[in-house]
Amino acid sequence: MDTHKAIDGLAMGLMLLLCMIWGLQQVALKAAAPDVAPLLQLALRSGISAALVGLAMFLRGERIALGDGTWRPGLVVGLLFSLEFLFVGQGLRYTNASHMAVFLYTAPAFAALGLHWRLPAERLQRFQWFGILLAFAGIVTAFFGRGHQPAGGAATNILLGDFLGLMAGAAWGATTVVLRCSSLARTSATKALLYQLIAAFILLLAAARGLGETSFNPTPLAFGSILFQALVVSFASYLTWLWLLHKYLASRLGVFSFMTPFFGIGFGVWLLHEPLEASFLVGAVLVIAGIVLVSGYGWLQQLFGGRKA
Repeated sequence: MDTHKAIDGLAMGLMLLLCMIWGLQQVALKAAAPDVAPLLQLALRSGISAALVGLAMFLRGERIALGDGTWRPGLVVGLLFSLEFLFVGQGLRYTNASHMAVFLYTAPAFAALGLHWRLPAERLQRFQWFGILLAFAGIVTAFFGRGHQPAGGAATNILLGDFLGLMAGAAWGATTVVLRCSSLARTSATKALLYQLIAAFILLLAAARGLGETSFNPTPLAFGSILFQALVVSFASYLTWLWLLHKYLASRLGVFSFMTPFFGIGFGVWLLHEPLEASFLVGAVLVIAGIVLVSGYGWLQQLFGGRKA
């Protein structure tokens, strides 16, 4: 029997805080990109956070044993986590942070699709399938509905960056499915996170080296971004997210992640002075509305007293 709980006040408050942090992370990566490539930032933050998580486990007396059957799914989530941020790091070279925030946070829709086939408690209803279609329509609008295209190859580059953001969202969604449907669902949040961070440090650092993205200009902005990414995003917020996944229904948590793209768009426009195209904004609203319908079906039922579709 699935013992995960419905959303309560604690979960809502934590998700609001997480959404603000996650909405800001793309902006921090993009802002520091002239001094240190986003891919290298992501590799370094993963290494620092892995050390912190390992220290936390040691202080709590938590053993890092591989004989409990978690190492195989641990390798899988580590690879998926690394792929997610490889797509993010490369995508930010081409597209805006606000765009990345929207496409990355299609993850709840991908997770809901995967969990639909694996867990009875996460089955999608007809109303939720409409949300999937709505989110897809938003993706198409955001991708191809731009009336004014930049000169030269800039438009193609933006589309590539947006596509990489979408692939990052798919990788994150797949990570959630593995976390919920494997032996990792019965292990601690710290151990599940450690698998992901160690893999990301090794694989992303190798990717940065292979792609020639290892230059580092030691400015306050570069160090500030890396410390924010490592301490706040990869350590504190991911531990909180994994704890929430262990306690609450994943598809119900996803409804609150719709706030993250709005924070990402707002921070990108405010702090980076990014342009806000009308078609992209319309597409973003459709994507977010679709995610709300997919992930928040049970919550919307309770709110409006509706019946199952």
